[in-house]
Amino acid sequence: MKAVIQRVTEAQVQIEGKVVGKIDQGFMILLGIHAKDTKEDVDYLVRKISKLRVFEDDQGKMNLSLQEIGGSILSISQFTLYADTKKGNRPSFIEAARPETAISLYEMFNKQLKEIGIPTETGEFGADMKVTLTNDGPVTIIIDTNDK
Repeated sequence: MKAVIQRVTEAQVQIEGKVVGKIDQGFMILLGIHAKDTKEDVDYLVRKISKLRVFEDDQGKMNLSLQEIGGSILSISQFTLYADTKKGNRPSFIEAARPETAISLYEMFNKQLKEIGIPTETGEFGADMKVTLTNDGPVTIIIDTNDK
């Protein structure tokens, strides 16, 4: 799994002009699921994200986690994170998980975040989404479960 994590002051996702997910301070996460990903990848990623200390403490040092600041997550499925651009000009997405696998892992990821007390909003898997955000910092972190 690949997660592109952006620290935001606000973020929202719209489908056909309707806001379906919206947060204030927290993380906007683009989540790509690889064809070989499993529940263990979900568990690892949820642990890492929930403990990631990238919010400033009272000394201005990035030292606080999402839960410590009472933040939320906007989780967006993003199969294009597994684009292969080595040949030609049209990306190949054969490394991305097929929907029948990806949907269950995406839902598991969001469910686990909620179960540990992180308010989590989502887009809709496979939908044409319009995502807007205000990146705070800017701070952007990429976590790939293949690099654990």
